[in-house]
Amino acid sequence: MDNNRVVITGLGVCGPNATNVPDFVHALKNGISGITHQSDLEALGFSCQIAGKPPLTEDRIAQYFSSLELKNLNSTGIVYGVIAALDAWENAGLKLSDINEPDWDSGTIFGTGTSGIDKFRWAINKIDDMEIRKLGSSVVVQTMASGVSAFIAGKIGLGNQVSTNSSACATGVESILLAYDRIKSGRAKRMLAGSTSDSGPYIWGGFDAMKVCNYKHNDAPEKGSRPMSATASGFVPGSGAGALVLESLESALLRSAPIYAEVLGGDLNSGGQRGLGTMTAPNPVAVQRCIKKAIDNAGIRANEIEVINGHLTATTKDALEIENWKTALDTSKQKFPYINSIKGLIGHCISAAGSIETVASVLQLAEGFIFPNVNCEDLNPAIADLINESRIPQQLINKQFNYLAKASFGFGDVNACIILKKYNYE
Repeated sequence: MDNNRVVITGLGVCGPNATNVPDFVHALKNGISGITHQSDLEALGFSCQIAGKPPLTEDRIAQYFSSLELKNLNSTGIVYGVIAALDAWENAGLKLSDINEPDWDSGTIFGTGTSGIDKFRWAINKIDDMEIRKLGSSVVVQTMASGVSAFIAGKIGLGNQVSTNSSACATGVESILLAYDRIKSGRAKRMLAGSTSDSGPYIWGGFDAMKVCNYKHNDAPEKGSRPMSATASGFVPGSGAGALVLESLESALLRSAPIYAEVLGGDLNSGGQRGLGTMTAPNPVAVQRCIKKAIDNAGIRANEIEVINGHLTATTKDALEIENWKTALDTSKQKFPYINSIKGLIGHCISAAGSIETVASVLQLAEGFIFPNVNCEDLNPAIADLINESRIPQQLINKQFNYLAKASFGFGDVNACIILKKYNYE
């Protein structure tokens, strides 16, 4: 059974500019930023003192965790991931299992970069102070990479594959493609896919030290993340989680589930850090190959792609990404698809980037709009030379369309591209 059609029936998001889907749609359409000044980064002497961080209250968090779980819970990534995942599950019209039997047909692949780094630091201090008996029982589950998928599986009662993937900034899209493959092959009916990233200086410090973050807009946070701009000067760190329920079309129709979009296929590859590829720079040949293979796998033609949701991090590599898309699609300056990036509103959410951005992509398809790019009114001349400025919308476009390509590219020279199609009820 390798011909199952796969659709998306549930969405959840816990992002810097919105922590639920309705607010997220509103933020996308209206260019509402979630990037704010971070006093802790300033106090610690960071060059970049702004970031995107989900605005959650203790009351909101308490809706998703028991009082016992909340005791000593110190992993923001797990909090974000559980909120997004449970919201997506409910959004799909599914319920948490209240019987003593796992749901053998449903699983999760939920990715992360690290887990519970604040908890890990706390534990290290306890060990160094020879207070190992004070660690308690929550350290392991919060600091193991698979902690987020374990939490999600336990809350829902998932009995199929439960796993955590990790591929830097490509993690989110990779998780969705891995879940897609499992359903397409008939090994699961439903998979909850997504990814999460912790907040805070211990996650973001390394990037600040690499001098890849924007330090020029500490006094104007909403202007700091500038994908495709001539004045882009580095990415703004972000955090959060995105989640999607993938399901076989047969299962979705059988239970009259809402269907947001269809997953046609995609591709995962690596540039091997060969050619122009390095640990931190993409191999253009691999990026182009990933896009082409994704389109081939989806069974469509390159000229059918109408919208691209790019990786576009607001670094010097933005123009190279546009060039790679143009080459891979073999298109002209005038016929290039519309392209947008949500990073202008939320920053670069690292391992959560691909899943949050895929949620945004699915919403565009389902509701018929193309959200505007922000902070690129001074378009990078190198990009303007490659594609027509009209293909980079700076105002909301209300438009029904059928095919969208979403890609993410990560440290380690890894690439992921997924092709989504608007679902037309038959």
